[in-house]
Amino acid sequence: MNIKPENNDKHIQSFSRYEFKYILKKNLSDRIENESKYFMHYDSHANKDLGNRYLVRSLYFDNKFSSNFFEKVDGMKMRRKYRLRTYSEVFDKNVPIFLEMKGRNNERTYKKRTIIKHDHLNFFFDQSKYISLLNIYSENNMVIKNFVFDSIRKKNFPRVLVDYKRRPYINKFGLYFRLTFDSNILANETQNLFKSNNFSSWLECRAGYTILEVKFERSIPPWFHRIIQNYDLRRLSISKFVIGMEQCGIAHETSY
Repeated sequence: MNIKPENNDKHIQSFSRYEFKYILKKNLSDRIENESKYFMHYDSHANKDLGNRYLVRSLYFDNKFSSNFFEKVDGMKMRRKYRLRTYSEVFDKNVPIFLEMKGRNNERTYKKRTIIKHDHLNFFFDQSKYISLLNIYSENNMVIKNFVFDSIRKKNFPRVLVDYKRRPYINKFGLYFRLTFDSNILANETQNLFKSNNFSSWLECRAGYTILEVKFERSIPPWFHRIIQNYDLRRLSISKFVIGMEQCGIAHETSY
């Protein structure tokens, strides 16, 4: 995975890349995945017991006006949002939890993240405790600083929890190039990362479809360009955060 430490803060990991997204019916997704296997291999996070996939769980923050939601659907070129991300359905101190700040600067996507101690999760679920995070974490931790500043300024709080299964591939040769096939997307309106495991409260999103994410630093290899042309793939501005918010009835693209 393309992870780089921030020069001024050893606690922060930084990603910067281009991201293209496509939504595919399962039969087309399977065909593209099978063709891609000749040029790629599973990355180190793939779990054989889960069909070479892994769980991704994200708790997204927004305010009562759904400002981050509308910044995304309106296509603002400069934007950022926050989420808590982990890789387990249950509280497990052996599985890391990250606070991530993800945004877009024109055409390039960036993500900065810092690890969160499990004992500090409750500080993220209560707006009145956000300011305390500045004392708990390193004063040089810009992800925490930005989260606190933006969340207090915009009155953000946890809005929606999104789960999905991801099968990841990495380029065998050449420049960084990654494909992820995301399916079984579920959404839950909750303000907690783990206390919403009653399946009856989960809502299925885009049933029968897979979201293909294409991530690269400089260019797409020629073999994948051929796949794009052969299947006439069309890029979409699709977001699991937006899908989850809509599916839970929190916000809608045409609600204003």
